[in-house]
Amino acid sequence: MRGAQTIARLADWAAERYGDEEALVFGEERWTFAELRDRVDRAARAVIAQGVRPGDSVAVWAPNSARWVVAALGAVAAGGVLVPVNTRYKAAEAADILRRSRTRLLFTEHDFLGTDYRALLADSGEELPLLERTVALHSADWSPFLSGAEGVTGEQRLARTAAVSPADTADVLFTSGTTGRPKGVPTTHGQNLRVYDAWARTVTLRRGDRYLLVNPFFHTFGYKAGVLACLLHGATIVPEQVFDADAVLGRMRDERISVLTGAPTVFTSLIHHPEREAYDLSSMRMAVTGAANIPTTLIEQIRTCLGARSVNTAYGLTESTGVVAICPPHESPETLARTSGTALEGTELRIDAPSGEPGEILTRGYHVMHGYLDDPEATARAVDEDGWLHTGDVGVLDERGFLRITDRLKDMFVVGGFNVYPAEVEQVLRGHPAVRDAAVVGAPDARLGEVGVAYCVPEDGAGIDAAELTSYTRERLANFKVPRAFRSVPALPHNAAGKVDKKALRRSAGNTITTR
Repeated sequence: MRGAQTIARLADWAAERYGDEEALVFGEERWTFAELRDRVDRAARAVIAQGVRPGDSVAVWAPNSARWVVAALGAVAAGGVLVPVNTRYKAAEAADILRRSRTRLLFTEHDFLGTDYRALLADSGEELPLLERTVALHSADWSPFLSGAEGVTGEQRLARTAAVSPADTADVLFTSGTTGRPKGVPTTHGQNLRVYDAWARTVTLRRGDRYLLVNPFFHTFGYKAGVLACLLHGATIVPEQVFDADAVLGRMRDERISVLTGAPTVFTSLIHHPEREAYDLSSMRMAVTGAANIPTTLIEQIRTCLGARSVNTAYGLTESTGVVAICPPHESPETLARTSGTALEGTELRIDAPSGEPGEILTRGYHVMHGYLDDPEATARAVDEDGWLHTGDVGVLDERGFLRITDRLKDMFVVGGFNVYPAEVEQVLRGHPAVRDAAVVGAPDARLGEVGVAYCVPEDGAGIDAAELTSYTRERLANFKVPRAFRSVPALPHNAAGKVDKKALRRSAGNTITTR
């Protein structure tokens, strides 16, 4: 590790190391590492003034921005535990996370894409007895909140920061399980810094890089492979709130972006943009993407069309602090497309099957979570007595130890880079008066990678109205979880064990899906 020891001290350490080099660019804001440190210090003192104690949870339910970075790092510097919340969540989904994480302070937004998250939560009727204050980052709330810092000295803040240990919990990210119930995954300061130092060195992130952060900060790859990695290695953080190909191409040109990470759909959209050749992308040098199946042509196009000479693919999950395997940039396009590379530095990777045969992917090492939040039974199912994390994904290791993902034990599918767990969607669908039973599967989609297809068994005398069910699920679920197609079936297929035969449904969905 590179010396910061804890995320609480990371902004201070980066300022000492990188000083007047540019740390963050957002809109009109351009901060050096020293200026970012000063803003994080003030936010941390304000968090302490708010009464947040070491180990208390502080949530951020907001899109990427400079203030997201300041609020999050300030909370952690004050000894708090960061809880990022998905901006696509509805009030009930967000409230569940805030309750279970016992959040005391919430940073959010009053207007993002027409949504006032603070009002959404207040109007929902959700009870949050531990939540003491909500601060909208880009509103009149921000200055009064920061003014609280005047009552806390710099020495008091530094003492609070110094008291944080590498073994202390730094954050809790929530990821749904196959039951549909979100699971909290706590990770420590030491885990995060060690993982993303190793990740950054493998993908060749370096001092002076200018890193466009399209991945949302509520996601591991936005916050950890983005913000944390940049601070560790002296790269400039350039947050992007919403992915729009025109805006991203313009930002890449104007800010001389050298690094971009994202789901394959991000790169596909840029490569096939009709005006792409009009943008000067000559500063690009490195890209990171990942998925079970990536066309070899996409790797080649990222290199030739976007100019990223270094292309990496990777595989991970929240329970492994976001990383299991990385394919280094010097590999061939075929290897980069077909595999996720080898085990993260200093960790172990194996397949629960005879050599050369597909089986469940298992990983062990410093990157594996110590357990789910308040869920010892789920922890015991996920991490065995020998410390192996059972990922629920199926893969094969080749003779060089390169991992190829072949299937999923879990029913999860990925829509535009976001994980969707069918059980959660199915539960919502079963709440509709016209639906007796439902099963949801993922189907291939050229733009988003996969999309959801719902097979619904109607109640007697009822019909399955796709428009109605679309509206119904959109009111209750984040947009990426909403199925793109609905099929009415008299009964769901079952296998010999009596379980819904989702393989059969996937075959059917793959043959019939049409993205709306």
